[in-house]
Amino acid sequence: MQKLIFDVRSRPFIILIMAFIIITLLVYFGITAEFDNSIVLYFQSIAGNPILDLSMQSITEAGDVYYMLGFSIVLLIIKRTRRLGLALMILLVMATLLTGYIKCGVDRDRPTLDFTGTPFPIELSEDTFALFCEGGFNASFPSGHAARATIFGLILGYVLSERFPRGCYLLLLYPILMSISRIYVMQHFPMDVIGGAILGILLAGVVAKKSKLYEMFKGSKT
Repeated sequence: MQKLIFDVRSRPFIILIMAFIIITLLVYFGITAEFDNSIVLYFQSIAGNPILDLSMQSITEAGDVYYMLGFSIVLLIIKRTRRLGLALMILLVMATLLTGYIKCGVDRDRPTLDFTGTPFPIELSEDTFALFCEGGFNASFPSGHAARATIFGLILGYVLSERFPRGCYLLLLYPILMSISRIYVMQHFPMDVIGGAILGILLAGVVAKKSKLYEMFKGSKT
């Protein structure tokens, strides 16, 4: 997992920056619209299984910023994980605000298709917000849920990589499932979650590498 975290001045970091800029421009000029709409139509067509519908809603709700902040506060209270909790809180705030302002700049509407599956028992939470910026709630690119889930998966996996060198990669399932769920519930297009994931990787790399979070459990391998 440590190989997936890289420094700001590294080649992978520069490549990801360029990739995010290119994807943002493609979305802004509507070049990916046909691809995005076709994928969303497919997800709409497979909805209707009550168990799958509820599972997707549960997963997407797990990406709400308030739940994640609550988890980070618990880590912050515990002495051994205090540095991890602080890093996660900083990253969550950064990701939420940054995706909100980018949404205002790109100003791409969310999918207009209705969810045709089992009605959700609760209303889906808002994605991101941006101060002094209108339209952040209704815009779709990039996905704040995907960015935050990617940060969680990478940071927690990075921290546990010394103790669980193979098992830590299972945490990457969280951002993958989160991204799929956002498309499934008709809240985002594929390029939205791809852009959010790239942004999450970039932010996680900046903080994790400098704070050396992997040293928290170093030497405690069983």
